[in-house]
Amino acid sequence: MRAAKAVIPAAGLATRFLPATKAVPKELLPVVDRPVLQYIVEEAASAGINDILLVTGRGKTSMIDHFDRRPDLEARLEEKGDLDRLEAVRRPGELAEIFACRQGEPLGLGHAVSVGQSHVGDEPFVVMLGDEFMDEDSPLLPAMLDLQAATGGIVLAFIEVPTELVSRYGIASVAPATDVPADLAAEHEIVRVTGLVEKPPVDQAPSNLAVVGRYVLPATIFDAIRRTGPGSGGEIQLTDAMATLLAEGTPVHGVVFRGVRYDTGTPAGYLEAVVELACKRPDVGPTFRRWLVDFVDKDLRG
Repeated sequence: MRAAKAVIPAAGLATRFLPATKAVPKELLPVVDRPVLQYIVEEAASAGINDILLVTGRGKTSMIDHFDRRPDLEARLEEKGDLDRLEAVRRPGELAEIFACRQGEPLGLGHAVSVGQSHVGDEPFVVMLGDEFMDEDSPLLPAMLDLQAATGGIVLAFIEVPTELVSRYGIASVAPATDVPADLAAEHEIVRVTGLVEKPPVDQAPSNLAVVGRYVLPATIFDAIRRTGPGSGGEIQLTDAMATLLAEGTPVHGVVFRGVRYDTGTPAGYLEAVVELACKRPDVGPTFRRWLVDFVDKDLRG
């Protein structure tokens, strides 16, 4: 069975972005004129995922509102003949079915995923973290979904990170993947995962392959999370639950991603995403790039 549902954990406080996120969820911060969360839902929809569960917290109902209809605004835009903006306003509500549940306490990513069990049921599903997304020209999810459907296990997304940064990520030890369909192995860089450790010290990291915010999981992960105690940071870590399933024989594979990934989880990463995507836009890109070149030139000249 190919996964058809996604869970997006989005209950965090986003303290790195305060005071902006005191009243506005980080997931709704705009990247040019679309919020981060919309890019993520668009990524899911492009991969055939049309059922999205948002795991939210206090003060985050506006995330659901963004994907609702606004008949008053739509009518006003239609009266003005502003059809481009009318289409843009309608688009979020047409991407997928959006559901929501609440995470009562911020007890870690594993716990956040677990509260989606009643919605997911016994089917495989996708977990997409709410502060990163892949460029539409370099999709990752379709390959991950195909691989999980073929193996029935866990499929992770990996990027290579500098050795000095491994302590910020879940890190995998890997071996060649000799047990996956030949067509997938020919098209994608796939590895077999032999071990997982959350945020290891630099001198204890088994590799520099870091788990990033895309997972395709079997429903057995929920039982593993229930059996997982607090780990790194005193939280219930999804990495630890996945390591439990790996030790019990569940196949775990990873797709090494070498496309373009936007990480908006920090102010610097968010600003980089805004600049990169603004430069790519055909409407604002040419003017913005000229301004940016002039600005950098003046800055370099002092």
